[in-house]
Amino acid sequence: MAGALWAAAPAQSAPAPQLDFTPEQIALAEAVAGGPGLAAFYGAHALAPVFTGPQAAGRRQALIAAVARAPGHGLPPARYDRGDLAARDAAGANGIADEVAFAEVFARWAHDVEGGLVDPGKLGHGNHRTVQRSDLDDLLDRFVGAADPAQVLASIEPRDPRYLALQDALASQSRLFAPPGTVEVPPGLMKPGSSGPQVAALRTRLASIGFASDGGDLYDEPLAQAVRAYQASAGLGPDGVAGPRTVKMLNRRVGPRSRALLIALERMRWLNGHHLGARHVWVNLPEFNARIVSHGRTEFVTRVVVGKTDPEMQTPEFSDQMEHLVVNPRWNVPRSIAVKEYLPRLQANRNAASHLDVVDGAGRIVKRANIDFGRYTPATFPYRLRQKSGDDNALGEVKFIFPNPWNIYLHDTPTKGLFGESTRAFSHGCVRIARPAELANALLQGQVDDPARTYDRAIASGKETWLPLKPTIPVHLVYFTTFPDETGAIRSYPDIYGRDASVWDALVKAGLENDGGEG
Repeated sequence: MAGALWAAAPAQSAPAPQLDFTPEQIALAEAVAGGPGLAAFYGAHALAPVFTGPQAAGRRQALIAAVARAPGHGLPPARYDRGDLAARDAAGANGIADEVAFAEVFARWAHDVEGGLVDPGKLGHGNHRTVQRSDLDDLLDRFVGAADPAQVLASIEPRDPRYLALQDALASQSRLFAPPGTVEVPPGLMKPGSSGPQVAALRTRLASIGFASDGGDLYDEPLAQAVRAYQASAGLGPDGVAGPRTVKMLNRRVGPRSRALLIALERMRWLNGHHLGARHVWVNLPEFNARIVSHGRTEFVTRVVVGKTDPEMQTPEFSDQMEHLVVNPRWNVPRSIAVKEYLPRLQANRNAASHLDVVDGAGRIVKRANIDFGRYTPATFPYRLRQKSGDDNALGEVKFIFPNPWNIYLHDTPTKGLFGESTRAFSHGCVRIARPAELANALLQGQVDDPARTYDRAIASGKETWLPLKPTIPVHLVYFTTFPDETGAIRSYPDIYGRDASVWDALVKAGLENDGGEG
């Protein structure tokens, strides 16, 4: 095992023979060999301990303090077992088992808080997001060398103002749910004058979240006031009667609103590796809006139309760099649309869809009279379909390019009426912009001396014109059904593609508590 560990580490010098290792070092090597980051770090540092001994007390305490913040991040505390770490620290933390326990929690915590519990790429449903994380061995290097190791751990926690607003909202919601292990209230109806064990349980559970004083089994007026206060905070009718809805809510470990916040926090952690303070384009699909955001401030906002709810037409989630604006664009019909929608029409009538040119592999327009469309299938159709620039072009007067494998981009559209709909999921996957010229001018700010004049000249030329963005501008296609607005107030949006359920299921598998109730 020690030999394998050394092989995983950077080749700084010839590995020492296995006989030079102490039994403790060999045990440490075997324990961390399954984790590439830990193996690389300990191998590169000659299996020197990081967390054990009196000199490492500050590192242990920094990690214990960090994982204590797990509930505030919406992360499951049991994954980090703070109580076990604290007990090991109190006992001196001198053995290999202690070193491994702290190292494994360090790796788990860094992975989770910096980039999320869940790998979004494994969720499917159009989620193509790639999480950016620090290399674990580099992070440990910084941690070991830091005068204040707590600062290193704090540096990987998300600090975007929107994440912090979600944390504040979760903290407010968490005050409505009793700690694990608190006695549950038996089902039934309780009101002033009731008494017995059921009332005692009600009083105990309310006391655990600060709404009542514990002790006694009489439903008196102070308890009725406590119930009213809880009901008002939980969004229930504050009638002071503990009926089925109140008891069900009180017994929950995670409520619907908390669940939505936990999902949003996880989605924000997936974005933590991006510099969200920099100027960027933010397209929240369930909100049907696109924004330019700079240093937490919205500079521009417009309505959008996104992909249909059909699984093959949903707009995916990913981040990229916007490189060009294309003015007077030609529309290269996506092959999926060409063979599924247009080929059958051309087979029935070669003059159908006359607004489209048929183009060969070299980009030459082919006369339709020379093509026997009936001889082709969707798999063998050798041509492309392309629409010239113009007022009726499907892409309108401008498209915004961030090259990606899914051929997704932002663009204008001649179909303006759909922007008046409240639910705007009508496209084949690309994002249609309600105010394209204004978006173009906003993106060109700082790129050219006179954005409006540059854009207008390109339009007036009538030719397809590519305007480069240098530097490129990050664009994030995201999916938040719960998110803070400009004031920090939490807003909710429709789960148009039903993607939240898969995120929640994955979070539960990773350790978050599931109350089994409706979401």
